[in-house]
Order: sequence, then structure tokens, then C-alpha cells
Amino acid sequence: MPCRQSCRPKRTGQLSDTCPSWLPWLTVTSSGSRPTPTESAAATFCATLIDEWHRAGVTDAFAAPGSRSTPMALALINDDRIRLHVFHDERSASFAALGNAAAGGNPTVVTATSGTAPTHFLGAVTEASLAGIPLIVCTTDRPPELQSVGAPQTIGQDGLFGDKVRFFTNPGLADASAASFWRSLGSRLVAEARGASGRPGPVQINLPFRDPLVGEPGEKPPGRPAGAPWHQDARPARSSGEPGEPGVAARALEVWHRIRGLSGVVVAGQGTSDPSAVLALARRLGWPVLADHRSGCRAESHAVTHFDAILRSDRFVEGRAVDVVLRFGEPPASKVLGQHIQRWGADVIVAHELGRWSDPERLAALFVPEYGLARAMVSHIPSDYESSDEAMVWRQADQAAAEVVAEAMATPEGSASEIGIARHAVESMPSGGALVVSSSMPVRDVEWFAPNRRNVQVYANRGANGIDGVVSTAIGVALTGTPTTLLIGDVAFLHDSAALIALNRRRIDLTIIVVDNDGGGIFSFLPQASLVSSETFEQLFGTPHGTDLVTLCRAHGLPAVSWAPGDPTPGEVAVRVLVAKTERSANVKLHDKLNAAIVEAVDQLDP
Repeated sequence: MPCRQSCRPKRTGQLSDTCPSWLPWLTVTSSGSRPTPTESAAATFCATLIDEWHRAGVTDAFAAPGSRSTPMALALINDDRIRLHVFHDERSASFAALGNAAAGGNPTVVTATSGTAPTHFLGAVTEASLAGIPLIVCTTDRPPELQSVGAPQTIGQDGLFGDKVRFFTNPGLADASAASFWRSLGSRLVAEARGASGRPGPVQINLPFRDPLVGEPGEKPPGRPAGAPWHQDARPARSSGEPGEPGVAARALEVWHRIRGLSGVVVAGQGTSDPSAVLALARRLGWPVLADHRSGCRAESHAVTHFDAILRSDRFVEGRAVDVVLRFGEPPASKVLGQHIQRWGADVIVAHELGRWSDPERLAALFVPEYGLARAMVSHIPSDYESSDEAMVWRQADQAAAEVVAEAMATPEGSASEIGIARHAVESMPSGGALVVSSSMPVRDVEWFAPNRRNVQVYANRGANGIDGVVSTAIGVALTGTPTTLLIGDVAFLHDSAALIALNRRRIDLTIIVVDNDGGGIFSFLPQASLVSSETFEQLFGTPHGTDLVTLCRAHGLPAVSWAPGDPTPGEVAVRVLVAKTERSANVKLHDKLNAAIVEAVDQLDP
């Protein structure tokens, strides 16, 4: 558990950010003493919200410093049931809350002061909305009399995040006469974040506070007996997944009748709710599983590790009859796979989360709620059903690809390459650990070349596929108490360098591996690299930064070293940064060479 004191602000007095004429209560007496805070409705309201959040399972809150958020910040720090993590930067706080909610499974709270501060939440709110991650975004605001009159740090925050939140409310200034409604509001925020009205995601409550901002909470309105939340949403946002449940059984039979006797592939990505059932279904059908690590399906023999490279073999693809593509969760990152799904002309069936439309190829013939589907289908397949041999053919190709990769990675150049670093990141994870992978090349190298692993969890912000807030996301995952590794590129690392502030004070187990190729490596794989002049390419896309990342980390008091796989790492420290130098053009050449070698090996197999 992280150290509470290292993550919290000291309980010191804080001047208001309004005009002094509004602050007669802050007048210092002749003896130099300050008045004792008096009971306030705002303090009681915030304490009531937090009590309801705790009753509903919320355990962690994230905050950035500021004045207007004082009532909420003090209520959080004074409730020992909620772990409060303070970040200097609002964007870092919000992405850390995102990572914590993704890894912990419960909604997390993030709060900040008024003005431009909450606008820095937008990236995390967008990712949470697309990825279905529950966040309670508590923006704090100026009172009505300071709106639209040019008061500082006042921008109009109602509906700040538009349709990216599942629910928005502004209850107005805290008023004791409305105390009977406070618990309902706090409880509903958690329920809506968990998907009471459809799909999990972020919610926003905008809380205006009037001076004085420091106050003592009074007696909270009574809650439900035995610590129960005010509202309990018994509506099934997802199926129970039991094969005998009528809705699940009907859907399973519908899909089974569409696919029986046909040849196909199972595709699995983030959001696959029951990986073991998906793998069991693939085994029963005899179909290969083309999955990324986020799906939890890269664990057994039917999972094809090197599918992206294998699909580059025209001979292999032409020899496969793919009648059905059965996809669970989100699509993997492989563009090659997406292109072949378009070319196969297969019946595409998408088993999706409730309320999530996921069909980037625009080919899905059937959308089916995912929960319980795979397990129910297994129970409906007749015992005498003859499985396909397609998985065996794919696994043979995968084994040939694995031998090519292993040979290439056995050389010093291969082990120190970006592919070698990605493989090392996955291989070196402890059982039960978490890997956070940045977008751009890290997530692709892990998907295409890293080995399958059991008992590890992989996270990536692939809802919006952005590179913002990735370091903070990893910190949020590590704050759950899970040993965490972050694999990230140098541009994404610099993009979130504010997350390094005071990182050495957090008691978390976090290893950050930075692939430093001095710029945007993924662009070297795109047509722009050959279609524009090298000078233009470097200025617009390569964007070399010239930053000494080891020195930057050491300036923040973090143990950082220049590193390659096999090198020693800083020992008994909470956070360590490993900076691996690579070269962009060499990385492109290695990918091309490796893919060509895999295609050659696969082409030599019996059709």
C-alpha cells in the first residue's frame, strides 16, 4: 500500500484565490492567530459524498493542488478509508486515476481546482469514455456570483466534457436544506460510472464552492444500515454468463447455427471478458486465436503469436479458407489483420461489450453481447462435433515464425533492438505483474513479437490510441500494489514528463523502460518516410528532441541508467528508469528483414 503521507499535502493554511474583499474571515488578529474554521455545509456535503463513494466500493482518489477544491480535498484527506494520491499536474492526476481504475476495477475519483485545471482532464476522460473505464471527475468551480463577471479562474465548467461523460450534474452550492438528497447523488455517481445507464465510463460532478473554503464538517445525513450504499443497481449491465440463462443460450445457439461446419478464426482484443472460455471455444472448434496480450487470450496452444507476420505470406493466406471471423473485444493493433478481414469476405461476428459499437472494417454481420457467449457456445456444441484442423496449420506456421525470431534475437543486435526490448519486457515480468504498453511501436512490437505469458495483465490506452498520460497511467496501475513495468517510447515519455515530479516519493514497484530513438519512430514505417525529403520528414515527423533522458530522470531524483536487455538494473528501489538507445532506420530494417524471413519460412511449409 502506498505511503499516505508521501502522497498527501501538508495540512497547512491556504489563502483563497478570490479578491481580499471577499475574505473578512481571513483577517489575522493582532496576536497573529487565525480564526478556527467553523462548521460548513460544503464540508458536510463533501464528507457525505465521500462516505457514499466508500460504501459503493471506491478506494482511491487523485487530486492536483489548488484553492477552489479545498472543501473536497480536505474531506478526502480526512477520510482514512480513501487513499489520496496528490499529483502536481492535473493531466497526470487524471491518467493515474484512469490506470488505477483499469487495474483495480473500481471507479476512482479525480479532482482539481477551477479554471483551466479541469480542462487538462479531457485526455483521460476521452480515453475512459472510449475504453469503458469508470471515473468520477469532480470539478470544482466558483459560486454563481463570480460567473460571467471576469473573475479569475472562471471558465464555465458545466458540461465541460460534453458527450464524453455518461452523466453530468451540478447540484449548486451546498445547502443543508437539501442534505436529504446528498447521499442519493453520491451513490448515483458511482452507479452511473459503473454503467447503470448503459456502459461504464466517466461521470462529471461540477461543485461550486463559496468562501470560506475551509470548514469543519457537521453531522452527515444518515445512510443505509450496515454501510450499504444509498442506491444498489440490480439491473444486469452484463449477463451473468451462465449457459442456462435464457438470453445467453439463445444468442449462443444463434451464433452456433451460423458457424457450425465452417472454417474460421477467433480474434480477441482488450475487453474480452472471459478469456478462458474463449480459448475453450477455440479448442472445441479447432480454430486459431489471433489475439493481443490485452485480451488475456495469449496463454494457450491455440493462440498464434506471430499472426501479423504470418499474414504477410500470400501463399499461406491463399491456402486458408476463412468463412467466419468471430471477434471478442476490441480489434488488435495489426493493420495487416484488418486488411485481410476485409479481403476474406468472411461472415464477421462481433461479440462486444454492452453499448459498444466496434466495427472499424464496417463488415460485421452480427453484433452479440459478449458476456457468457463463449461459455454458452461450448456447452451447445455436440460432443460428436468434429473440430477443424485449421488451428494446427496456423500453429505450425507460428512455430516456424518463432524459430526465425529466436534466431534473430540471439544476436547482440537483435537482443538490443526495439523488438528485443519488447520481448524482454514481457519475458521478465513476474507472475501476477502488470505491463503497461504505450501506443505507437511498443504496443505493436509486444503484439507481433513478444511471447505468450500466463498470469500477467497487460494494459494500454487504446480507446483513443493516444500517447498522452502513459507514465501517469502506469503509476496509477502500480498504486494498486501490483509490480508494474512500463514500456514506452521517448516522445510519449517526454509528453508525460510532469508525471516524474515527486515520483521518487511514491512507494510503488515500477520499472520504466524507455525506448529512446530520438524521435517518433513509428513514422519511419509510414509512406511519409519515402515520399517527402529527409529534411521535411525529420522536421514534421521524426522530430528529434535531443534530450538526455537519464539526466532528466536523475534531476527528479530517480535512479536511471542507460540500458540494454541483459544489463543490470538499479536494485532495491521503488521506481527505476531504464533508457535503451536505438536507431530509427535500423529498427525499420530489422522489422522488414524479420518479416521477410518469417514469410520465407512459412512459404516453405506444406500447404
